Amino acid sequence: MSVLSDTKSTIGKKPLSLAWPIILGIVLIAMIMRSPLTSVGPLIGSIRESLELSNATAGLLTTLPLLAFALLSPFAPFLARRLGVERTLLYALILLMVGIAIRSLAATASLFAGTALIGLAIAVCNVLIPSLVKRNFAHQVGLMTGVYSVSMNLSGAIASGVSVPVARDLGFGWNGALGIWGVLVLLAALFWLPQARASRGAAVSATSGALKRRSLWRSPLAWMVTFFMGIQSLLFYVLVAWLPEIMTSRGLSEDSAGWMLSLFQTAALPVAFIVPIVAGRMKNQRLLVIIMTILLFVSLGGLYFGGNALISLWTVLLGIGGGCAFSLAMIFLSLRTKDAHDTVSLSGMSQSVGYLLAATGPILFGLLHDITASWNPPLLLLLGVSALLLLFGLGASSNRTV
Repeated sequence: MSVLSDTKSTIGKKPLSLAWPIILGIVLIAMIMRSPLTSVGPLIGSIRESLELSNATAGLLTTLPLLAFALLSPFAPFLARRLGVERTLLYALILLMVGIAIRSLAATASLFAGTALIGLAIAVCNVLIPSLVKRNFAHQVGLMTGVYSVSMNLSGAIASGVSVPVARDLGFGWNGALGIWGVLVLLAALFWLPQARASRGAAVSATSGALKRRSLWRSPLAWMVTFFMGIQSLLFYVLVAWLPEIMTSRGLSEDSAGWMLSLFQTAALPVAFIVPIVAGRMKNQRLLVIIMTILLFVSLGGLYFGGNALISLWTVLLGIGGGCAFSLAMIFLSLRTKDAHDTVSLSGMSQSVGYLLAATGPILFGLLHDITASWNPPLLLLLGVSALLLLFGLGASSNRTV
């Protein structure tokens, strides 16, 4: 039996209190799936000035990881079947440490090379964590999805908030502020080392039955989940890359802009935990999709039409709406599949096509600002993106499986 399709894992039958090693391992990996990326946004102005980059070129710092996600995501299930989930995750963590080190060398070539390696490493984690949850916690999918969603958002928010103070006040510079996240990755790798050794004999090829399964690429529902994943990712990574710049254009200091990005991500924490649990108990998730869309429209409209008086409120509402979108994208991977094999297949498909779509966002957003010399046209574009998110979210909310 494949390590990815064994939904009768003995861990899945135990109470959560007895499965703490795998829970801790998931949390540690979740904490490094965003922080190396969200730490860039508040520093993008300093990076751009230091290396003399245009806004469009600087947008590549967010686009490159997304292209890496799209490139490697379809192959992550194959790697997991050949090496085992735990060993594949360990190798991804090692690659992530290498990428962070190279990115921190403060040169244009190393900046983009390291960023690409970081994207490749995180791509593997993105695909395999949902299947790990489905395999080991088949009866607590909503709860565990909430746990790792909160871990991702919390570490991402902290990274956004501390980047500028670490770079400037502690004298690390922008490259040092980006490099410190290698310590957290090292901690996660040290934890997963014994997990990988223990699972060394578990990596087997997929069974012939798994190979004969219907391709998800021909499933309309799988495409709905895929486009929902891609559009919510586009929205998130555009905001991570450019929200601080939007804030500074409104007169906020660089410090305050960084903390506004942190506030955006912190606001997502409660919904990142609650939404998967609630969604898992609903027949379909259409009501949650509608609530999500209202929050996005109100917050983006507030940023477009409003002044600075309510800018914190719009940022909080934007974070809640974005957190709801992310949580729904994650839980759809489990709710719309029958077992861990289908989960990792849908995860690979949705993150490959979805992140390819998302990769267009940051660079086009920056280019549109360069052309118009204003952040208002890009904000209007995000309102259109939110409308598409509603469309595909309603389609992905079916109570069927792929």
